[in-house]
Amino acid sequence: MMAMLLAAGRGERMRPLTDHTPKPLLQAGGKPLIVWHIERLAHAGITDLVINYAHLGAQIENVLGDGSRYGVRIRYSPEHPSALETAGGIANALPLLGDEPFAVVNSDIYCDYDFAHLHEHVAALQTSGDTAHLVLINNPTHHPNGDFGLANGRVTASAIRNPQSAILTFSGIGIYQPILFGYIQRGTAAPLAPLLRAQIAMGKVSGEHYGGKWIDVGTPQRLEELDKQLRATQNTGHA
Repeated sequence: MMAMLLAAGRGERMRPLTDHTPKPLLQAGGKPLIVWHIERLAHAGITDLVINYAHLGAQIENVLGDGSRYGVRIRYSPEHPSALETAGGIANALPLLGDEPFAVVNSDIYCDYDFAHLHEHVAALQTSGDTAHLVLINNPTHHPNGDFGLANGRVTASAIRNPQSAILTFSGIGIYQPILFGYIQRGTAAPLAPLLRAQIAMGKVSGEHYGGKWIDVGTPQRLEELDKQLRATQNTGHA
């Protein structure tokens, strides 16, 4: 299985930190945010990676290189002159991602989700006819209304409420069939949410609820808080 790390965002809410450093390279716990994901993906046996970039992207290539120091192989999908949004960025990288289902991870989150679980969900996606599998989390305080419903392993529209359905937030971790993005012209900006909602309406999206540590590192304050948490954990010998 291949994985794509989304790293093309400008990081406006992170300014001025992102004026000179791309958001995925901002550090927490002594290493860049994106490296936490790379190391966890490698530990899960997912070693063939694609990273897209736009803003200050050359820095990402310079720091990460070909990935060999992390035990992975990294290929890059540049987006010029500006980022193509999530679905557009994935569509632009399709020639590197192949014909099988692949994982996508937002590089501007921090979590301790075990990426090894993705293997079983990829296998299920290959036989179920579904086009996507989403990892959903409890609604954070800055996003209290959530994104989607989840009932019996199926993702539903958040407006559909029933006693068996929990309203949760998309974690930024998913698995997708390439065909989902095949109708987007390469180099065209396109958001992911409308694509997902259309597939959810057709009943083609599975999901899981992850209740572990997850942080949307979207502001300097959250980055600082995460850094303190990770350093405290490292100091106790449990990193």
